[in-house]
Amino acid sequence: RAGTSFVFGYVGDNQAAGQLMEGSPPPLFFFQILPIVIVVASLSAILWHWRILRWVTNGFAVVFRRAMGLGGATSLAVSANVFMGMTEAPVLIRPYIKGMTRSELLIMMTAGFATIAGSVLVVYGAFLEGKMPNPLAQLLTASIMAAPAAVAVALTMIPETTPATERMKEPDFNYASTMDAFSRGASDGLQIVLNIATMLIAALALLWIVNAGLGLLPHVGGQPLSIERILGWIFAPLMYMVGVPIGEAAQSGSLMGVKTVLTEFIAFLRLAELPPEAMDPRTRMITAHAVCGFANFGSMGILIGGLSIIEPSRRDDFLALSWRTLVAGTFATCLSAAVVGALPYQLFAGAHG
Repeated sequence: RAGTSFVFGYVGDNQAAGQLMEGSPPPLFFFQILPIVIVVASLSAILWHWRILRWVTNGFAVVFRRAMGLGGATSLAVSANVFMGMTEAPVLIRPYIKGMTRSELLIMMTAGFATIAGSVLVVYGAFLEGKMPNPLAQLLTASIMAAPAAVAVALTMIPETTPATERMKEPDFNYASTMDAFSRGASDGLQIVLNIATMLIAALALLWIVNAGLGLLPHVGGQPLSIERILGWIFAPLMYMVGVPIGEAAQSGSLMGVKTVLTEFIAFLRLAELPPEAMDPRTRMITAHAVCGFANFGSMGILIGGLSIIEPSRRDDFLALSWRTLVAGTFATCLSAAVVGALPYQLFAGAHG
């Protein structure tokens, strides 16, 4: 019930239905929040067909190619990940994946883990509205900053020693018309919505079961054990190093741990649920940048499965690089968060007015 009551509200929970009778109904997440994904996915497909999004993506690719010395295929994949999902962006360079080096594969996969798709970015921005200054722009900035960070971390893990893979033709999704782009984008958005809902139901239910089991153990520090507390202890040193005050490192680390073990969706939900007095605004901003990425265990399976369909001959390489991708993607988002931690808070809060 922990998962269904959140996703479907009073439709899937008798207790929430009772709140409806009392005049204070909880939001219907599945029907009121997730449809934003369908709208954004459809709009993105139309903008790609009209060459607007394609022009922006190619512009970023030129920057990555000239500034970081990447090949044309790799730079396009990295730039596309800023706006698309981790399995959609590689489609643009499908013909070149077979000949890419292990270093280029790691860069492509890490960029997917270090950024978030535009379709869910809008939802996360809606979660944080009123919780931090200009959340939508900040999350987009986080993805943009994490993209070059992903390249740097991936090249540190596997340096490039062979000539870069170039691309010889303009990529396309082959939309026949604006209406075709609209309908296919909406259909893709619906699949994303169903995947998100399924993942949330399973993840929240699993989280409740694990916490119920941990609650049977002796209390630590006067409070019952929970998966959030344990993950907070594990990730606290990492969050302290990116700029979170030591007194809030465990709380911020807990969100980073939830993002890694479960999904960034739940991490953003937990961050949005925190009252203003529970976390310093600067810490909240750093944490939002740190969890702004797909680097988690569940995404490993999604990425490997998607890439294996695109290029089955490289499946063994995708599997071999998956754990490095998880670590590299996590470090990349932390580098983005570290930039926020190193700069004055007013630089980001000023836009809020």
